[in-house]
Amino acid sequence: MSNYAIETRNLKIAYGKKEVIKGVNFKIPEKIVFALMGPSGCGKSTLLRSFNRLLDLNKDARVSGEALLFGQNIYGENVDVMSVRREIGMVFQYPNPFPHLTIYENIAIGLRLNKIVQGREELDSRIKWALEKASLLDEVEDRLDDYPSALSGGQKQRLVIARVLAMKPKVLLLDEPTANVDPVGTKNIENLLMELKKEYTIVLVTHEPAQASRISDYVGFLYLGELVESGPTARIFENPKHELTDRYVRGILA
Repeated sequence: MSNYAIETRNLKIAYGKKEVIKGVNFKIPEKIVFALMGPSGCGKSTLLRSFNRLLDLNKDARVSGEALLFGQNIYGENVDVMSVRREIGMVFQYPNPFPHLTIYENIAIGLRLNKIVQGREELDSRIKWALEKASLLDEVEDRLDDYPSALSGGQKQRLVIARVLAMKPKVLLLDEPTANVDPVGTKNIENLLMELKKEYTIVLVTHEPAQASRISDYVGFLYLGELVESGPTARIFENPKHELTDRYVRGILA
């Protein structure tokens, strides 16, 4: 098993004839927050989606090179895609709990569909565990039969995180998870990620250098589909090697 949770080797991604990711190489250690930062439209979300093979759902997407999960190339032959997706949970920009399911059933649905738990008692236990991990249990414990429409944006996003955690993945992918959440909800989610990195590897896409600086251990700066540089967050922000990185972290490159 590799010492790295995720590693890319000359990873290229194209939509039709347009190359969006241009041969990126980096390594993400286990149990850290890795922030993938860069301006809008630079390929961050596309790169993130390649890590759990969501790009398979787009018939125009082509991936070449390697993306390794704990040393295994997830684009290799005879790879069980569903197994990859169980190990890598995904949280999107817009909080997307299922509106017609209760808070309880939002978390239960994945466990039931994948037949992960047996019996109501085990299901109850896993759901409460996931809500506690997502720092949400105290806020919703007495209303698990309510619908998520009553929750704030930040609570909805933490419910989605709980739904992902219930599957017990090894890696969490988050695509700008606070972009549509108020400042209080953003702080709660950032605090949650700082806690979750003790047990999970977290890859966070953000277009805010300040957020990357606040909560990440390592950072990669993506610009026009190319990885300009990556490394420990403190080094990138205090002593960037590339002029583009320097301009971006100082807020003068949009």
